[in-house]
Amino acid sequence: MESRMTKIFSKKESSIALKIYQGHFATPNSHITHYFDMTTLKTRASEAKAVARVLAQQYSNTTVVDTIVCIDGTEVIGAYLAEELTNAGIMSMNTHQTIYITTPETNASGQIMFRENCKMMIDQKNVLILMASATTGSTLNSVLESVLYYGGRVSGVAAIFSNISKIAGMDIYSIFNGQDVPGYQSHLPGKCPLCAAGTKIDALVNGYGYSKL
Repeated sequence: MESRMTKIFSKKESSIALKIYQGHFATPNSHITHYFDMTTLKTRASEAKAVARVLAQQYSNTTVVDTIVCIDGTEVIGAYLAEELTNAGIMSMNTHQTIYITTPETNASGQIMFRENCKMMIDQKNVLILMASATTGSTLNSVLESVLYYGGRVSGVAAIFSNISKIAGMDIYSIFNGQDVPGYQSHLPGKCPLCAAGTKIDALVNGYGYSKL
């Protein structure tokens, strides 16, 4: 599988490279034809800062961001994004005039939740949702519903890669999209043509990475 890795580079920042593996992969919500390895983008300081810098360009100084909710292990990017937004003059309604960075918890029932000590970061706050990848929108929709349930207001959605352009009427701002990856497809597990053709699944993938089968 590793021998099939290719890279594409962001048109807005040449130092941002998306590692791509083509094959047959199963996510918690879908089957996909390409897996995107974002490990270094999420964990290497120089790359995470570059991602944050590009994402921050979408937001004007009239946007209010109190909290960044990080999904798929994007906390390092989230910290740099908070810094970029603050330096750009993004307003915060928080008492200390700074941006919170938090990650929700997924309970045993698969529900996305915030513990008591974290609720104050969401309740009555303007929340920017940050994701590594949005494939079908299923996870993103769950995060959005959770933020609203805990009293937050979603001021934006940002992702490294997104195969969808909108969620609940809001634009999703991403560095890469499906058009950047020729042949990229996403299917519901029960309607996957690769499964129907008997093509073996190469790996199980999620926000943490991949496990080969």
